[in-house]
Amino acid sequence: MSPPTTQTTDIPTLLGDNDLHLFNEGTHRYLHRHLGAHLLADHDGRPGTWFGVWAPNAQEVSVIGDFNNWHPDADPLHPRGSSGIWEGWVPGIGAATIYKYRITAPSGRVLEKADPLAAFAEVSPNTASVVWDLAYTWNDDAWMGDRGQRIAHDAPVSIYEMHIGSWGKAHAAEGRFPSYRELAEPLAEHLGRHGFTHVELMPVMEHPFYGSWGYQGTGYFAPTSRYGTPQDFMALIDLLHQRGFGVLVDWVPSHFPSDAHGLGDFDGSHLYEHEDRRLGHHPDWDSLIFNYGRHEVRSFLISSAISWLDRYHVDGIRVDAVASMLYRDYSRKAGEWIPNEFGGRENLEAISLLREFNTAVYAEFPDTATFAEESTAWPMVSRPTYVGGLGFGYKWDMGWMHDTLEHFERDPIHRTHHYHELTFRGVYYATENYALPLSHDEVVHGKGSLLAKMPGDRWQQLANLRLLYADQWAQPGKKLLFMGGEVGQLTEWAHEGSVEWGLLDDPGHAGIGYLLGDLNAAYRDLPALHAGDCQAEGFEWLEASDAHNGVVAWVRQGGGGVPVVVVLNLTPIVRDNYRLGVPHSGFWSERVNTDAEVYGGSGVGNLGGVESVPVPSHARYDSVVLTLPPLAALYLVPGEQ
Repeated sequence: MSPPTTQTTDIPTLLGDNDLHLFNEGTHRYLHRHLGAHLLADHDGRPGTWFGVWAPNAQEVSVIGDFNNWHPDADPLHPRGSSGIWEGWVPGIGAATIYKYRITAPSGRVLEKADPLAAFAEVSPNTASVVWDLAYTWNDDAWMGDRGQRIAHDAPVSIYEMHIGSWGKAHAAEGRFPSYRELAEPLAEHLGRHGFTHVELMPVMEHPFYGSWGYQGTGYFAPTSRYGTPQDFMALIDLLHQRGFGVLVDWVPSHFPSDAHGLGDFDGSHLYEHEDRRLGHHPDWDSLIFNYGRHEVRSFLISSAISWLDRYHVDGIRVDAVASMLYRDYSRKAGEWIPNEFGGRENLEAISLLREFNTAVYAEFPDTATFAEESTAWPMVSRPTYVGGLGFGYKWDMGWMHDTLEHFERDPIHRTHHYHELTFRGVYYATENYALPLSHDEVVHGKGSLLAKMPGDRWQQLANLRLLYADQWAQPGKKLLFMGGEVGQLTEWAHEGSVEWGLLDDPGHAGIGYLLGDLNAAYRDLPALHAGDCQAEGFEWLEASDAHNGVVAWVRQGGGGVPVVVVLNLTPIVRDNYRLGVPHSGFWSERVNTDAEVYGGSGVGNLGGVESVPVPSHARYDSVVLTLPPLAALYLVPGEQ
């Protein structure tokens, strides 16, 4: 059967000639306003829905659903010139209508596909798309007016990472998912109690397999219906904004699953993915890789990212698995990958896409931020594209995470011989704008919880965990902690379970939460701890060679505030009469002591502070003589508290 001719009837359309040009050029940033399903009246005012889908190699495309008894020929779409887009208007279709596209491939094979730009989808395991009206009245003007200041390089940015389905206190036990709306109030209260500034949501984009945690998505424009409607998701973000908290979302342009209703083999050809498995198949996740060099795919991906900022007022995007995008030989053996046109291993098309993504985000929404989960030594990830960088706002410091956890997992008796694991970061901390992650990836797949990684008996484990958090919060860089970390969770995270909230009945575990609240308060209140997070002058070593005693110390400074001296004792031994140079003379107060009894510690310390003496030490004219608590950290600030 020959394909239908180009549509000439006077029907509603959301595609202007410029939209078609930008789409085919690979530079359209707002496809979600122009493709997919949109409620739209015709020229006579009759209600209906306009559909638009990219399927350039299809022989025929029609819309099917309950509204036409899934009849293959009832509501055909028509090609729009040579753009590859099929469009059409179906009268009488309203919100909540279930639909799919019926696509006849070049071979005559028939495919039934979900809408790649659907705004909503059926609850899994059902796979159809849903026509939806996205109207919502926002009440977050105050937040939106100054949110850029709250995620700036010199701002205190403290992120609580969470998986929506397994956070709720009762939902897992009840055998149901929480809803976006019912999470809003308790989540805002929880963030406020612990002092976090932002929440990062593991992927909320629609995904068929719950066990993928959202990292294998099929709905790049639709919040998963497991937790409610798009308006429910908007209400969650709206309330968090009204309470003063930002929202970041994970976004996965690195790969997608091969489910029959999804993007793979979309019109009977390798449309979104590469045809050659050496380019188009991801060996780690048995998934498909986007063809980043195809212009229309670039428009699709960039518009997906923009849609979350545009429709949902999201404050930032964290891009997953960036390293797997940058290298053609990622997780591949010799002969399993194809070099680029210059014979190298770099994925030039992916690099170009990431730069265009960041350019688009910061051009359209300059008061938001992008984060890269990038685990290699790729240079200038968080530097502007005009100087050759990838253009991200921040890069996750995976090196700090790996080295620090490796050090803390060691028995203190062995830490002396691996002192460099704590000090090596001093070489590179200012080479990128870093965020320090203790994320979900560190507490799954047999890795155990953060607490379980710590050596010693339960008291020592809790002390080590408090020390770990104090180190993280005092290092230059923004902070990220995965849910469960605030209660000292005993077991690793399970997406079918819940945070172990019952641990809060134990004073030692409750003390972890109290400490995080105080660390975030210090991080917020003391400019020296945040204003220089992305500047070389914001950090200076005081002691980086006392491996014998297991002590490290540094000073954070800048932002017009007082300096903060940070001292870590990595051993379970109290260090009496420990002399440390300080920036200037006077009284130095203990702003934070992780061994305080309120946190579950032993109460060893300096009775609130110490007076300096004019005795030179550590290249300073003045020094203090401290009692260093066991497996503990001190934050010292000048003046009486």
